[in-house]
Amino acid sequence: MKSVNRDELAQFLAKELQVNYFRDYCPNGVQVEGRNTIKHIVSGVTASLALLEKAVELQADAILVHHGYFWRGEDMRVIGQKQRRLKLLLENDISLFAYHLPLDNHAELGNNIGLARRLGLSADGRFGENDLAWLGTLEDKAIATLADLALHIELKLGRKPLLIGDPAAPVGRVAWCTGAAQNMLDQAITAGASVYLSGEISEPTVHLARESGVAYIACGHHATERFGVQSLGAFIADTFGVQHSFVDIDNPV
Repeated sequence: MKSVNRDELAQFLAKELQVNYFRDYCPNGVQVEGRNTIKHIVSGVTASLALLEKAVELQADAILVHHGYFWRGEDMRVIGQKQRRLKLLLENDISLFAYHLPLDNHAELGNNIGLARRLGLSADGRFGENDLAWLGTLEDKAIATLADLALHIELKLGRKPLLIGDPAAPVGRVAWCTGAAQNMLDQAITAGASVYLSGEISEPTVHLARESGVAYIACGHHATERFGVQSLGAFIADTFGVQHSFVDIDNPV
């Protein structure tokens, strides 16, 4: 089995994902240093204790996630669950790589393109800071109404979405941004969307969707962000010849 040096991989990913291009809420790249040589990478959406324990069981050298640690505004003390998670990584000499907005954005390996491929969305535009959100149309014209679209999403993502809007309304132009991007609904409206898809929903989102006439569909944060780490992990495996295993820790949010 082949291997890759930890720092070499970090430099490669920083360039591939253009991490310096983003004003993010957390550090992108190596968040916890483990052993120098990586032969096996475990990927998952969030660096939860359950994912870390599975990575230890699988004898991983590194973990690749979308949601890592050290978020802006969080308690800086290493106590409680943070202490337990970091202790497990350090005791087992496992590196933690985390990529947030750069992984949402990437045109071939990211969450937004992954969701588009899963749902059959064809993008023809971008909007928002760093062009983070996408705009386009459904390839399957038989999905004619918002009710059809909601059912299609449920079947493709394995999670029942929440639709705010008229179920009988035509789908029209579709905008999307994975995760907790509900606050970009106003920008989706300006961009000309008929319906906007994201992961989560907040109380004001409902009123804005109703008042604007632009529908909103909350598809699940975890459900919409399972694609980027899988694509990136597979890309690393293909590039460097290392082993990659994706572990899906279920999350209903």
